Amino acid sequence: MNKRKREEEEEEEGIRMGTDIVWQTPANPPHPHDYIFRNEKWCIFGWCQVKNRWAGKTIVDLFAQEFKGRPYEYYVSAVKCGRIQVDGERVPVSYIVKSSQKISHFVHRHEPPVMACEVPILQKELDVLTVCKPASVPVHPCGQYRKNTVVGILQAEHGLAPVFPVHRLDRLVSGLLILARNASKADIFRQQIEGGLVRKKYIARVVGEFPKDELVVDANIDYNAREGRSTAEVRDSAKGKAASTKFTRISSNGAQSIVLCEPITGRTHQIRVHLKHSGHPIANDMLYISDETVNRSSKGSSADRSACTSATALTSSIEEKVVNDCEEKSNVGFSIDPMCTNCPNLAPKGYDTDEEGLWLHCIQYSGPDWTYECPYPDWAKLTQTI
Repeated sequence: MNKRKREEEEEEEGIRMGTDIVWQTPANPPHPHDYIFRNEKWCIFGWCQVKNRWAGKTIVDLFAQEFKGRPYEYYVSAVKCGRIQVDGERVPVSYIVKSSQKISHFVHRHEPPVMACEVPILQKELDVLTVCKPASVPVHPCGQYRKNTVVGILQAEHGLAPVFPVHRLDRLVSGLLILARNASKADIFRQQIEGGLVRKKYIARVVGEFPKDELVVDANIDYNAREGRSTAEVRDSAKGKAASTKFTRISSNGAQSIVLCEPITGRTHQIRVHLKHSGHPIANDMLYISDETVNRSSKGSSADRSACTSATALTSSIEEKVVNDCEEKSNVGFSIDPMCTNCPNLAPKGYDTDEEGLWLHCIQYSGPDWTYECPYPDWAKLTQTI
């Protein structure tokens, strides 16, 4: 069977099932119609392809045992209708996977929504683009995010591609993001950063009255990937990597303070951990505001709730309301896949949508002959400043 004929059959299969199949590949970049606005969130509705290799199991048992997020019956149906293929061909549910074969799984992808803030362009030069990254939006594709990213939104909304992020900002951090518009400019920035020629400035809103005098925290950062958080260790400790951050109080009302943060090194969660180490954690950072590990799958006022892994399923009546609400508030609709275990919800199941951005904002990056800045956020204003 030639490739074109197979594609036509697969397309016809999709139409019979009431879906519009869009293969997400490098040739299918983000477009404005990929984004759906609902309840002040940007949502994504698309398809993706996942490939893996195994041997010695039936195709259905392989998926049911390795990918337990869907029921066994789903994988039976997916194999029968061609959603799961081996070497680009349909196979029976009893098919035994052989070594070195390529397995493809075409799934209906639901990305977690992000807060529906624009990505304001601050400066647009021949080789450099700077934007104000909103909190909750990742910089580039990672984890569950593919199109709900700064890079994806810039391409969909402004046709800006390719762009190369010069530095990283955590998903929940807002502020200045510098993107090179070509690989050679990106390499120049990289060399300057690696050579210690770039200075970074952030502001944070922290708990308590921060000291008036400048404070330098020198404490190793030890990142625990399993818990998704870092700890501060004494400088001479064998644990973690050396890290240093300079803090200067900007203002305070006694209960909270606005602090200028200048990281000398760049470790995971460095500013957040060093502020906690100083006794003044970021005021809405539930991951570090307590000595106990925060349950990141629980609901509440946590800035890291995107890792939520369980939630109460919506009833059918609520689900219908969600779809109707989305269609009313969006200029475009979306297709419902009868095989998808997330439909008709836009957000994937287990995702907590009550998310807030972290009170940490990048305001400036500067190098040997350049400086880029970003305006302060609204939360940086305190009442009764002393």
